Amino acid sequence: MEKTLAKKDFPQWVKKLTSWKIYLPKKDAGGRWNYAEADGEDVLETRQATLPPKTILFPQNEILLEFSKSRKGNAETLEVKEVLPPAEPTVVFGVRPCEAKAAWLLDEVFASEPRDIYYWMRRENTTLVGLACTPPPSDNCFCTSVEGSPHAEEGSDILLTDLGDKYYVRSLTAKGEALINAAKGLFEEAKPEDRKKVKAVHTESEKKIQRELKGARAVSEKLKTMFDSPFWDEEAMSCLRCGICTYICPSCHCFDINDEIIDTTPLRGKRVRTWDTCQFPDFTMHSSGHNPRPDKASRLRQRLLHKFQYFVQVYDKFMCVGCGRCITMCPVGIDIIKVLEKVRDHGA
Repeated sequence: MEKTLAKKDFPQWVKKLTSWKIYLPKKDAGGRWNYAEADGEDVLETRQATLPPKTILFPQNEILLEFSKSRKGNAETLEVKEVLPPAEPTVVFGVRPCEAKAAWLLDEVFASEPRDIYYWMRRENTTLVGLACTPPPSDNCFCTSVEGSPHAEEGSDILLTDLGDKYYVRSLTAKGEALINAAKGLFEEAKPEDRKKVKAVHTESEKKIQRELKGARAVSEKLKTMFDSPFWDEEAMSCLRCGICTYICPSCHCFDINDEIIDTTPLRGKRVRTWDTCQFPDFTMHSSGHNPRPDKASRLRQRLLHKFQYFVQVYDKFMCVGCGRCITMCPVGIDIIKVLEKVRDHGA
């Protein structure tokens, strides 16, 4: 399904989606762009959000179950209640193609047995409306180097392309068609000249990407030979172990699960899943006290091998989508492109 929508009618489209909870990129009180709920005065911004829409599909904190223990006389009763996400239809507008692709990669991970029902209840109820990067992509974007593009369709249910005074609307799934059908009167059939302009806009956006990692597949092969290389010690010297590179990454998905006690009389508590990161010292700490990744070097190595070797071996896809957030936000300027270039050229 290919339509066009006048930009002036976008707020009306959002208002007609009364059966869905709506998120869009918005500026918060601190001046950062993040996905937030629609407030009735909505326009579609093109800024890259600090946090990706992963936060909606895979929240930073979520309760998996609640438990309590009670006593009557000499008998103790333990009650456990599973807490599932609400089956709430949700739409996320303005998702960048790299972010939608990251959701597509997360689908691979969370579909593995045992299937993660918490993730999938949200994922199956969420419609992702992508927005092609027709303004210049972010300064550190390198999506084309990892088999993506500023107009990639993987993971999106609809892909919008900005044509100046209107959006070209390409529906990719049944969920996408449902959003269009909810506001049929606002859309027009796409014309041949619209399609021609879309193609030109997409071609131009690719030309505007400023960063490039040449030979990413060669990097994957090279990493297989460098597990024990002293290279990692040198590259990790400046790392602060803050983990920001993984928290803002749209495809990182490591988590921890802990039981939290709310009250002791009677005993009440909850089991909570929270984001974790392979960059923290205790991420791989064993109960014996042994840590197989005890230093910064081994943890930096793990991050790069996971995205550019292990995931490629299993799924034949890069786990990095080239959004550039980790480069932009690293407080000490670690640049994943430069590190991978050194990997590619190591020993050459």
